[in-house]
Amino acid sequence: MKIDEIDLKIIAELKRDSRLSMRELGRKVNLSPPSVTERVKRLEDSGVIEGYTIQVNRKKLGFTIDCIIEVTIKNGEHKRFKEFIEQYPTALSCYRIAGQACYMVMLTVSRLEEIEEFINGVSAFATTLTHIIFSEVKIKNNLEAHTPLLR
Repeated sequence: MKIDEIDLKIIAELKRDSRLSMRELGRKVNLSPPSVTERVKRLEDSGVIEGYTIQVNRKKLGFTIDCIIEVTIKNGEHKRFKEFIEQYPTALSCYRIAGQACYMVMLTVSRLEEIEEFINGVSAFATTLTHIIFSEVKIKNNLEAHTPLLR
């Protein structure tokens, strides 16, 4: 599927506000509602748009501490770790990585003791290195600037 400039504009607008009506979206990208609906459907059917979601303010829910934990598996216990992390309630993401560590896990917790609980839970089959996050640097994603990469 070839992505054009209008598709990129549609994606950018939906990233800003996925609740836009097709009429509003069409107005923003200079297309009729039926045309924009057809393009959005094509983007969905092809898997470019995988779904729509909400952003939750974790801090307002009481999860005031975020951390990134490097996890290095002992004795090839990858399966055990995957089973552990898939069930871990405050794990936001987990990536298999190259380098000294095997995985990077992002946790969100309400108390430092919860980080300790995570570390205790994996210590039988992994070693960890924890990084507490103080603040986030916002990065503006401008898909239109990367048009050649998406064609």
